[in-house]
Amino acid sequence: MPRIAGINIPENKRIEVALTYIYGIGLSLSRKILTQAQIDFSRRASELKPEEINKLKEIIEKSYKIEGELKREITNNIKRLKEIGCWRGLRHIKKLPARGQRTRTNTRTIRGNVRKTMGSGRRPPPEPT
Repeated sequence: MPRIAGINIPENKRIEVALTYIYGIGLSLSRKILTQAQIDFSRRASELKPEEINKLKEIIEKSYKIEGELKREITNNIKRLKEIGCWRGLRHIKKLPARGQRTRTNTRTIRGNVRKTMGSGRRPPPEPT
């Protein structure tokens, strides 16, 4: 298994897809990196030579923020938003959607699956005698 940026890349997948296992690298960035390294997209990760793997490591480490560094930057950005008390920061504090989504419905996962609809969890009405 090739190891890039501390992540084991799956051998049986095409290299363009295998690079997306690294946090911070999507499909378009993966293609961009492979173009810079002059590696064919359709090759399998197991077919890469050690020189090509080193070339990929070098390009990724020099040019892009990935894994821990990227996660740290994201948490610092959210912490800054909370400290200055802006709208998005307040939404993060309250654990609500921060990007304008509606909250009357469709926010079950972010609110912890709270069901406040009429039918759920109610006792059945007493039967007439």
